[in-house]
Amino acid sequence: MSESNTNRLYKDRLFKRVFETKEDLLSLYNAVNNTDYDNPDDVEINTVEDFIYMGMKNDVSFLIYDVLNLYEHQSTDNPNMALRGFMYMAELYKGLFKEHKDLYSSKRIPLPTPQFIVFYNGGDNDPDESLIKMSDAYAGEISGSPALECIARVLNINYGHNKQLMDKCKKLHEYSILVQKIKLYLNQGMTRKDAIAKAVDEAIKEGILAELLEKHRLEVTDMLLTEYDELEHISNEKSISFAEGKAEGREEGREEGELRHLVTQVSRKVAKGKSVEKIADEVEESINVVQRIYDVVVRHTTEDDVDSIIDELNK
Repeated sequence: MSESNTNRLYKDRLFKRVFETKEDLLSLYNAVNNTDYDNPDDVEINTVEDFIYMGMKNDVSFLIYDVLNLYEHQSTDNPNMALRGFMYMAELYKGLFKEHKDLYSSKRIPLPTPQFIVFYNGGDNDPDESLIKMSDAYAGEISGSPALECIARVLNINYGHNKQLMDKCKKLHEYSILVQKIKLYLNQGMTRKDAIAKAVDEAIKEGILAELLEKHRLEVTDMLLTEYDELEHISNEKSISFAEGKAEGREEGREEGELRHLVTQVSRKVAKGKSVEKIADEVEESINVVQRIYDVVVRHTTEDDVDSIIDELNK
């Protein structure tokens, strides 16, 4: 990846720009947690600016009243958000306690309570709120509970969703309106550049994020163009990947270990009564691939019969 492409990929996103001040972060925190704190100075922003994981920077993290908050914005489905959150939270805790000398003492060290919120504006038909658990991806079986867990609380911020949340945070509501305008004009066949320009014009006239858009129009437009370029790239890459996948020999030419892991995941989710579409979304595979595995799995009585399932898939 060239330096210019790298700079574009890791450019700050509009969501982060909208909530860059302590006042706006406190307003968003209050809306999410149904609190009414009023002192922005109690917000301690601790975003790790040079931490890059899975191709994205973190949007924002901050401490307030012994709560460690990690906020992310997502425009695409990503069942790995909990893993992302775990990796980033570990980095934050490491920074908070790097000077601590009593990790081996008999006295318990009080920890800030972690909270990971994902503000999602991809699919309009997704629920207002859902959870992504890191433990859902665990492939191995143990007798007790897993030693690690991270839960991403996903809030749908598409226009028309989470009305109570939007009513409590004016800027979040205005952000959802701006994004809705862009989607509308893209669906009408306008180019990304024209759709963004028209949406920004209308937003300014209607007083939606007007101060930010008027003062930093070129910067905001560049951010939005970058974001929608990335969304199209992701969509194209998935389409190419699915088109090239062929069920010849091993499923999509997968290595044995990879196929075994996928079959195990699908088997467990089938046992929980999940649909093909839901499973495909959670394991990030095409519906065609998951459907083929699903059809074989339901003909077997136990998820331990992985070898037989793989043998049937490879016929």
